[in-house]
Amino acid sequence: MGTKRGNVWLAVSGLVTNRQGEWLVVKKKYGGLKGKWSLPAGFVESFETVDEAVIREVKEETGIIGSIKGIVGVRSGVIRNEISDNMIIFSLTTEDEKITIQESELLEARFVHPSELAKDPTSSVIINYLLEKGTSEPHKSHDGINPGDQFGYTAYKLFF
Repeated sequence: MGTKRGNVWLAVSGLVTNRQGEWLVVKKKYGGLKGKWSLPAGFVESFETVDEAVIREVKEETGIIGSIKGIVGVRSGVIRNEISDNMIIFSLTTEDEKITIQESELLEARFVHPSELAKDPTSSVIINYLLEKGTSEPHKSHDGINPGDQFGYTAYKLFF
């Protein structure tokens, strides 16, 4: 199943918060998160660090320029016993609120208050987990979480 990325993937995702405490969320056009609110995310390129990658990915997908506060957590899973799929989730702030979506990848992007995301059935597993557990707790490993059978994970952990 490997792709041009090989069998070990490293991605980044950004929990971007504006002055009103709203979160920047996106709905993808494809994949397991199609039509669900998720955080802007993408793969780390060979020429960049993970923090550079998250700033680039957030800007590419939404036009928003963020400033990194720190790491919220790490998501690590194994897809079909073939691919190690890893993501570092960063916390970012922004003063910028003019969204320009990457139309090739996204259906929608906007700032949404966490209380609205908590009531929205289209919020992703990670968004719901962040809402439930918060973003300032120690980074502990949490097993037994299933983001959905559509992904084909044979192992899945969140480190929050």
